[in-house]
Formats: sequence, C-alpha cells, structure tokens
Amino acid sequence: MSSTEYQHVTVLLHEAVDGLNVRPDGIYVDGTFGRGGHSRLIASRLGPQGRLVVFDKDLQAIAVAQAWAANDARISVVHDGFATLKSALARLGIEKIDGALFDLGVSSPQIDEAARGFSFRFDAPLDMRMDTSRGQSAAEWLAAADEEDIHEVINNYGEERFSRPIARAIVAARQTAPIATTGQLAKIVAQAVRTRERGQDPATRTFQAVRIFINRELEEISAMLPQAAGCLNTGGRLAVIAFHSLEDRLVKQFMQRHSKPAPLPRWAMVKDSERPEPPLKLVGKAQKATEAEVAANPRARSAVLRVAERSGGSFNDE
Repeated sequence: MSSTEYQHVTVLLHEAVDGLNVRPDGIYVDGTFGRGGHSRLIASRLGPQGRLVVFDKDLQAIAVAQAWAANDARISVVHDGFATLKSALARLGIEKIDGALFDLGVSSPQIDEAARGFSFRFDAPLDMRMDTSRGQSAAEWLAAADEEDIHEVINNYGEERFSRPIARAIVAARQTAPIATTGQLAKIVAQAVRTRERGQDPATRTFQAVRIFINRELEEISAMLPQAAGCLNTGGRLAVIAFHSLEDRLVKQFMQRHSKPAPLPRWAMVKDSERPEPPLKLVGKAQKATEAEVAANPRARSAVLRVAERSGGSFNDE
C-alpha cells in the first residue's frame, strides 16, 4: 500500500477538538483513532504533562498509532473497542479523564480498501470486520443465519423496507453457492429491491445494516456512553460525532436524559432548586459540517457532533 493510498479526511476536526476544551495538563481519550486526525490535534494542545489514550479495533489504525506513540511518551495505545473503555483505563492506572472524543462508524480507509469488504463499489471478500483478528465475518454470518434473523438485521439496522424479500433472496442464493464476495451480495440485493431513492445504490442499506451488526456498533455505543461520561472529571467534556440516525439517536437521548434532573413521583413536594444537579450539561447545539467541508469531503454530509460537560451531579451508579 502506498503512502498516499486510502487517504482519510478527518470530519469536524476543529469543531470536535475545540468542544473538548483541552487543558495542557489533562488526560484525554480518542476512542476512535482511525488515522489520527483528531488525536494529533488534541496532542498539539497538550503540554509535557498531558496524556492521550487512543483506542481502535482496526489493526492498520493501531499500527499507525503505535508508530506515532513510539516517539511520544504522552500517548498510550489500546487495541480494542471503546466498549472496554473503563477497564482499559484502569489497566493504565487511570481512573478519571478530562475529555473523550468518539468519531463513530466506519473510517474512510476501511471503506476504500477493497479487501476489507465494507463497500459494494469493489468486488472483494465479504468480511466487514473492523477488527479482522477476531469475530465472525459477514460471509460467515450470512452462510449460517436463518431468514428471519437476516430480515431483522437489515430492517432494524438498515431501515430497509425491502428487508424481507432481500433476506429471502439471500437464503435462496446460498443454496446454490456461498455468498463470499461483496459483488455477489450487491447483485442479490439489487435483484430483490424493486425501487430505490435516486442516487442511492440498492445495496446501500443492506451493507450498512450487516456492517453495524457484525461489529456490534450500536451495542458498543450504548456500553461506551455511560463509561465515558462516568470517567469524566467535573468540567470534563464528552464529544461524539455520529454519521447515522441510529447512532445519533443513542447519543442524543443519553446526553439529554442525563442533563435533566431525575424525574420525581407526582406526590413529591420538592422545589426545582432543591432537586439534585444532573451529571451532565449540554454544550451548545448539535453541529454539522459546513457547506465548504461537505464540498471538500462528501462523507461529512451526515455527520452530527454533540458535546456534553460533566457537572457536579452524580450518575445513579456512582
């Protein structure tokens, strides 16, 4: 692979890092290192006493992170998903942090490298794992899953209205030959989808759904959010960039729920001023990429950044 291949353009770079309000001596987490765009900007704002812990599942991303960390003692690298955040920090001797940033979903290099099997633009092995060193590939799952499970995944994670005929077509096709490549799956889906929005490939929603399922993306977000927020020092920031409505809904609901006082029974005679302070407060409104950024990087079009700050209040399990 050449040094110029699989370029990754970091989305909402300055907005996200500005949202962290980086302190020079603080401890920060980049839960989705990718190719290090956000991490490098965070590190540039840290002083000698600052610390940055970066996470990624992807072996290629980890190789980039480790090469960088070898020349910077402030950087620690964790080859794992961000759902392991709290235990991974504990192993590093870290209990509290001053900020955490998560750039959710699949990265540009993962999409653009044909062999990873994330995209129907290439005919390649149907893998879709962010971490190719562990877990079940998309091809292995499609070979074994029953029709109802395939339908539910495509419907729930892809919001695909033709999920049932697609599932039926997949099960029928694998009776003849294993579905081993992205091209095979895309062709099966195209034949099962009767109509599609203008400009969208018929396979878009199915590929998205299978990828989200194979990598347990929504479950990992749900596990990560309380860990990240719970690890924050008072005044620490949580910044999350989502690209998909299902991801953003989880983030939005979590931040909103914990930025309001806990509900009280109707009979409770308590003034608002006497209610416990919620553990989070929202920082500004949700941000989207500017027209200029979208023009330069069309993948930024669906990005939504949300930021919350840790207040003096406590979570229920603290």
